[in-house]
Amino acid sequence: MAEGAHLTSAVGHGRPSIFEVLAQESLISTVRPAVKHAVRVAAENRPEKFGWLLRYYDEVYTTLDFLLEQYYLRKYCATFAENFYSLKRVSPSQKSSRLPRGVIWKSLLCVVILPYVKQKLDEKFENLRHLYNTYAGNQEMSKLSRTFVAVYPYVHTIWEGAILSYQTAYMFGKCDWHSPFLQLTGVTLCNDLEDGEEGQRSRSLPWQQLSLQGKMMFIMKKMLNFTAVSVSTGLSVGLFFIQFLDWWYSSETSHKSLTSLPVPDPPQRDDTTEAAQFNVCPICHRTRSNDTALSVSGYVFCYPCIYDYVKEYKKCPVTRFPAQTEHLIKLYITGS
Repeated sequence: MAEGAHLTSAVGHGRPSIFEVLAQESLISTVRPAVKHAVRVAAENRPEKFGWLLRYYDEVYTTLDFLLEQYYLRKYCATFAENFYSLKRVSPSQKSSRLPRGVIWKSLLCVVILPYVKQKLDEKFENLRHLYNTYAGNQEMSKLSRTFVAVYPYVHTIWEGAILSYQTAYMFGKCDWHSPFLQLTGVTLCNDLEDGEEGQRSRSLPWQQLSLQGKMMFIMKKMLNFTAVSVSTGLSVGLFFIQFLDWWYSSETSHKSLTSLPVPDPPQRDDTTEAAQFNVCPICHRTRSNDTALSVSGYVFCYPCIYDYVKEYKKCPVTRFPAQTEHLIKLYITGS
């Protein structure tokens, strides 16, 4: 639904349409992977400078997202994406133009913290499932980990099913919230029409009847509105272009990401003699078992050794290149 990020919001009264709601959610889901792609490219070209940023990308992005959303909720009574599409959060307990502090913290919990926890649980499930599918990993997993692998798919289905049911009910006018988390926050979404009403009041007076101060204010408002529209349009087109580039590189040139890394220096004989041997793991320095190659560097390790190392340190133990568990490749060596 990335293409929804470049839709323009329609001006309406009260309840926003399902297209506006889905468009602002699509904008949220578009920004994170687009920024991560840019960070990944920087880390692959300069691993010594930007490798840490890729390893802790989720934490850094969540922190910046928390500060951004807190600012927009306090100033505009809306998240960044909702304000982008001229939507506004309204609380029944709201007694002024500002959202209550409790509502702001609930919104931050649902908009920033819960998606971060959900993403971490998804990554944990994928890692444990990969370990569970291997014979050695299945024996090493704890009972709690096995229970998590068995139960989490049902939790994920309930999560997605609840969101889909709310969106369906909202589309047919049976519910005031398009998401259970919006209902948990205690707010509803509506169109923000304050700027349009102010503009109509300004245009109701002829130019000749305006005072000098009124004329200056009118010109400044026009310039600000033009700047805001230009920035919004440029940001919308830029986000769509970044998403297109992310799709292009992931679908057409993903195989070039590994070759873009600099070639590692050959191991020195004095300190990596064991690592240079044919069947010795560079981590445990013993004969390899369950051979597994790390695609970012080409070195071969024991599967338990390299899996635990990459999972903890997010890099190759020999070349120090950034690495993830999905870069592990099982090797099946047949007898001669």
